Amino acid sequence: MSLFAEFRIRSEDFALSSTLERLPDLVVEIDRVAATDELLTPYFWVSEVDLDAFESAASEDPTVADHRRLDDFESASLYRATWTGDVDTIVYAYTHGGATILEAKGQGGVWDIKIRFDGRDPFDEFKEFTDGHDIAYRLEQLYETSRPRTGSRYNLSEKQHEALNTAWEMGYFEEPRETTLDAVAAELDIARQSLSQRLRRGHHALIANTIRVTPLAEEKA
Repeated sequence: MSLFAEFRIRSEDFALSSTLERLPDLVVEIDRVAATDELLTPYFWVSEVDLDAFESAASEDPTVADHRRLDDFESASLYRATWTGDVDTIVYAYTHGGATILEAKGQGGVWDIKIRFDGRDPFDEFKEFTDGHDIAYRLEQLYETSRPRTGSRYNLSEKQHEALNTAWEMGYFEEPRETTLDAVAAELDIARQSLSQRLRRGHHALIANTIRVTPLAEEKA
């Protein structure tokens, strides 16, 4: 049975530490991580700051290198970079079996990270690793679930799945629309901007795991 753990880690013990310190309003949300040749390349969303200020701070941050802006949206921008240091926690999770980082958000000097383990043993090994390397963190929640994580095959987070499903049920995607973004946000009891971000990132995940990986069918005569 899967085991889910939610951690809070100080930014100084994780990635983009100096950038988050220099820009207290900055919000960084990891979208996904690619692992190649023992290097970890994160794709992450940046919001709530001037992008020139972020790029200037990131260029002097020893934990990342080769950051590149990939796309801009109304409320956030997508970046890609390479982690170079102070990320032992996430490196361990991606290079050892039984651990997958589902969500990671950095803001106000801390990172909130959600990791799925394939069982108790991988979690115990992870804890032994972090304790042995003096990686400070606070375990916020630890729980099991027997229900499959809806939308996981498309790399959707639970919040993204909930937002997309609620918007669909309320007719937000109908033509003409049967409801508004504000109404969907009220139904979910979240801010309009938060809903907009979840829908955008949900669409991004769906496209990345469907259209981008599925070859076009041959056109029939």
